[in-house]
Order: sequence, then C-alpha cells, then structure tokens
Amino acid sequence: MELKEERIVALLHGKDRAGIVARVSGWIYARGGNILHADQHRDRQEGIFFQRLEWIPAGDVSEEMRLFAEFAEKDLEMQATLSRSSHRPKIAVMVSKFEHCFGDMLLRCRSGEINCDISLVISNHEDLRGLSEMFGLPYHCIPVSKENKPEAEAKELDLIGKSGAELVVMARYMQILSPYFLDNCPAPVINIHHSFLPAFAGANPYNRAYERGVKLIGATAHYATKDLDEGPIIVQKVATVSHRDNVDDLKRKGRELERESLAQAVRLHIESRILTYKNKTVIFD
Repeated sequence: MELKEERIVALLHGKDRAGIVARVSGWIYARGGNILHADQHRDRQEGIFFQRLEWIPAGDVSEEMRLFAEFAEKDLEMQATLSRSSHRPKIAVMVSKFEHCFGDMLLRCRSGEINCDISLVISNHEDLRGLSEMFGLPYHCIPVSKENKPEAEAKELDLIGKSGAELVVMARYMQILSPYFLDNCPAPVINIHHSFLPAFAGANPYNRAYERGVKLIGATAHYATKDLDEGPIIVQKVATVSHRDNVDDLKRKGRELERESLAQAVRLHIESRILTYKNKTVIFD
C-alpha cells in the first residue's frame, strides 16, 4: 500500500485585502513546501476572505504548523486552524432507535471512507446496543426524561470528555440538547434531520407531508447550536416525490437523504473543509 506524504491543512479567514494569496504561497515556497491544493473565497458583502490550503512541508510538521499559525496571526491578521493529514480524530456518536444513519456511519468509518474512529456510542435506548457491540464499540445507555435530563446530560458530557472525542455526531438522536450541554461539550456537534422544517415540525412529519402532497423532500446536516435546528448548515440534499409515492416511499427516500447528508457533513468536517461565520458556512470541496 502506497504511503502518502504527511500534509498540513490550513483554514484561514479574516479581513480581505490585496496580496493574501501571494503572501501565503510565498511563505510556503520560501520554506520548501509543495502546495497540493489551494482554494479561496471572498465574501464581497462582508469583506471577508476565506482560504483552504494543503501542502507537503519540507521540514518538521509540528514546527511548520506553529510558525504558520504565528505568521497568519501576526503578519496577515487572520484566524487560522491547522491540522495534519495523518491525524485520525475520534468521534462520539449519539443514537436513539433509528439505525440507518448509525449503521451507515459505522461502515464508512471502518472502511476508511471517513478518516476517523468512533470512540463511543451514547443512546437513550437499548435498541442499537447489538449493532454497536458487533463493531466492538462501547455502548452507553443513558435514559433521558424531563425529570433527569440535567443528570443524564452531565453523564453524557463526562463520557464524551473522557473519550477524547473531537466531534459529536447526532445520528438521529431523538433528544434536544440543552444550552448547558452545548456550552460545555468539548467538541462541535453535527445533527441531521428532515428538511421539512419549519413545516411539519413534531411527530409523523412524513405522514403530514404526504397528506399535504409535497413534491420535494430533503435532509439537512448542520452544526447544533442553542437555537434549535438553526445552526450553520453544512449539507442539504433533496429528492422529488410524486403522487405515486406513498408514506413508506417518502420515508425510504428520506432515510437515504439523511444517510448521505450526514456522512458528507462528517467527512467535510474531518477533512477541515468547513469554515463557519455569522451562522453560515463556507465549504471547500
């Protein structure tokens, strides 16, 4: 198997000005680095510049990352987030009873399609324990009710913190995370849900969508924030439906969209292809 050379990935954003691309590429060239990918975007309305770079450094990777972060802050006056290609982050997955997103995530992580390791699974039901343990993953069932929600979330946060997870994935975890949880979670949280919202909120959305005669269904993957289902959107996918589709058809198509949207959102995050600002995202493909 061919080994890839270690690469540095940098995400930059800050006030737009002339010469940023030249200065960044010049800095890397002066140190003998080889740029493999470079992409940038300018928000003309906000006057903000965004860039993603991926390069092979000539010297010590950790030292070059430190020096580049210093260069970005002091010389460019920009915020920088850096990662290395060899890093395989841990993620925590939260589930309830639906298995389609969870099972899909298990297979994609195991195959290496998504470059991460699932460190633990947290659920408020026992239903998916067998699937989790089939893959050798620790499964923690923490029932949640109105009465015990603070205590349950405290246990969840403790488990996530001890696991070293760098991302939390809500793979159809059917609980609303409280502001306390999101304020104290040590990692970003990605959620997936159907895209009828704000229409057909609550129980049985596909049944009510069928009754309304919708022609499009969809799924949205986004970062979870304290504003329910209003965090920065990462991926949205849609499919057409017709009068020939019954409720089960709508649900089947919806599950497919949810699997694909969640997997793509997690992969984009793991590969450092997302920059967020003002509750929006810039996605570098």
